[in-house]
Amino acid sequence: MKLIFKYFFKTIRLILGPIILFIDKVTTPRGIKRSNDEQQKVDKEASKLILYQFNTCPFCIKVKRNNKRLSLKVETRDAQHNPIYREELLQGGGKIKVPCLKIIDEEGNDSWLYESNDILQYLQGRFAA
Repeated sequence: MKLIFKYFFKTIRLILGPIILFIDKVTTPRGIKRSNDEQQKVDKEASKLILYQFNTCPFCIKVKRNNKRLSLKVETRDAQHNPIYREELLQGGGKIKVPCLKIIDEEGNDSWLYESNDILQYLQGRFAA
């Protein structure tokens, strides 16, 4: 029975994944317009953030769309297909769960933030105009 569920959900993901990605591509939000100096400052701060994600995960897409809305250039790492990133996520964050935002502070220490709503709240509070 467990095997049936596994393949059922895998088939659903194979069917819905491309549809979700297409809809995301077609309905891409517009970003915040900032002055060049402000955008450079935001880009510098965003360079200390890394988003671990799966390409077709709806919660990951939600966070990436928010990043586009806020005009954030956050590095994304595919923890689903890249075993190195998957292991980084497990070792650093403690579990393989996405989306996960790695936040690197001024001293080089990192913290890991899970849950899409928590990530959105953090990014809105830090980068919203």
